[in-house]
Amino acid sequence: MAQATQYRLLSPPPRPPARNPHPMPTLDWLNRAHAFTTAAQVPYRLLESVSTHGEPASAQDNLLIQGDNLEALKALLPFYRGQVKCIFIDPPYNTKSAFEHYDDNLEHSQWLSMMLPRLQLLRDLLSDDGSIWVTIDDNEGHYLKVLMDEVFGRRNFVANVFWEKKFSPQNDAYQISINHDHVLVYAKRSDNWRPNLLPRSEKQAKNFKNPDNDPRGPWLSADYTCAKTKDERPNLYYAIQNPFTGQDVWPSTTRVWAFERASTEFNLQQGLLYWGANGKNERPRLKKFPDAVQQGTVPTTFWRNDEVGNNQDAKKEILTFDAVAPFATPKPERLIERVLTLATHPNDLVLDSFLGSGTTAAVAHKMGRRWVGIEMGDHAATHCLPRLQKVLDGEQGGISQAVNWQGGGGFRFMRLGAPIFDADGCIHPEVRFATLAAFVWQQETGTAFDPARATPGTPHLGTHAVFESYERFPDGGLEPVSSETLPPAPQTPPAQGELGLQAAGPAASGVTAPPEPVPAPPPVLRSRTAYYLLFNGILGDKRPASGNVLTSAVLDALLALHARTPHPEAPLVVYGEACRLGEARLALARVTFKHIPYDVKAR
Repeated sequence: MAQATQYRLLSPPPRPPARNPHPMPTLDWLNRAHAFTTAAQVPYRLLESVSTHGEPASAQDNLLIQGDNLEALKALLPFYRGQVKCIFIDPPYNTKSAFEHYDDNLEHSQWLSMMLPRLQLLRDLLSDDGSIWVTIDDNEGHYLKVLMDEVFGRRNFVANVFWEKKFSPQNDAYQISINHDHVLVYAKRSDNWRPNLLPRSEKQAKNFKNPDNDPRGPWLSADYTCAKTKDERPNLYYAIQNPFTGQDVWPSTTRVWAFERASTEFNLQQGLLYWGANGKNERPRLKKFPDAVQQGTVPTTFWRNDEVGNNQDAKKEILTFDAVAPFATPKPERLIERVLTLATHPNDLVLDSFLGSGTTAAVAHKMGRRWVGIEMGDHAATHCLPRLQKVLDGEQGGISQAVNWQGGGGFRFMRLGAPIFDADGCIHPEVRFATLAAFVWQQETGTAFDPARATPGTPHLGTHAVFESYERFPDGGLEPVSSETLPPAPQTPPAQGELGLQAAGPAASGVTAPPEPVPAPPPVLRSRTAYYLLFNGILGDKRPASGNVLTSAVLDALLALHARTPHPEAPLVVYGEACRLGEARLALARVTFKHIPYDVKAR
């Protein structure tokens, strides 16, 4: 039987917060209060399959959805909440074209009211180790930064990346030629997110040379001193004997060695100090071989157009798909490739709710990521669908050659269907068991439904556990953790020189090492509950008065099923159309009954 327990960590109810004399600044705009309730008022809708493209098995992992992205994001919540590793969106920049019938003040307010509920839903879809990347220009960029601080938390802000979208000045610029766009980056939890390294470029690889014919191969050199004075680091102020001249070499009193004496002796023994071609350099440099250097480079906040493409590149890429009515503001594939390289691994889930010309889905597909793309109106069918079909066919534009793309895979084309619940709260007749199960599970647990954790072909949806847990910090303090998974244990980095150079020998005693992590106390079980759904004749009896109603016979069947689950001691929550049992009988069986549709949230 499949393991049916899902875990959730909760902290105890927090103490009432002390009055903050300096609250964080927030944006205020027309209809702000209403905007904060919009997402909650959006009805859940069905997702209807229109067509399947490519390999049917692969198509299950990738979705192209046609419809309003606010409603589509809400429809995805029961199935993908907390599952998305990377979100990339390129929303309207609000340059007076999206809302041309309104004056500037109302236009700005409408843009903020449009963005807020979408950001809230995107946050809920993001995994704990996920990140969101949003392109924007100066017109709304700084307002968006403050808005995202409020939605994602200011401490989860990662960086403001500057993308060089133009490679030359715009000579007809009225004031200053704007050659960049912003890419705002936030993590779901900044303490749980680290970007991947970028592959070392050919130019960077050429920095490894072998001027002394070292049998170990090419190397690059690093400064052997650091920006500390003799008074600040007296243990790093000592003489090193030059093995070629026999002279004692001292560092400057204002810039001492990067490593303490024991490390230097080790480096000398290993032949890691380079004294120049003739052995007479004033000071040595540290030889660093490729296997001793991290396999990649740390990303910066300035992305040059020759590295990630520019507006002209993007338009040329689009013309190969649609030369008649191309999308007006595409992004180059190399820009999305950079984002996905930093933020994801193969098979991770990528989401773009402003899919536009389909670039994010195309790049994610070529890079072996799962993806969900949302685009409204006919554009999804007239632009995105043909482009993604060509990707399946192996088109060689964009990043195809760089990632050796040869075609393959598949995706499903979906449209937003009817609301799950009608105006009276009744469930739409097209809703099937798996769909309602996802809504019930999300409502009860706040997590996405995973059919693999349920007992197939039965009303058993799974067992959900809630733990109380704390994260212990090096100073001995405790902080409550509220997450689906325990945070990773802090890792103590290797001993470093003052410049961040990894020491080849013993740790530098003059460098303060980070405190050893103190193990967090084990999580304490707070509750465990099993969930069952009587719907759509799941028990094999489709008569209205039987299979979907909790009767004595049905309860006996559920209890027999429950006894075979991994946690038969857990109490039961049973959803059904009616209950024929009294409170005493339910209490004896540790069952809480909830009525369909009245106890199922319509929004």
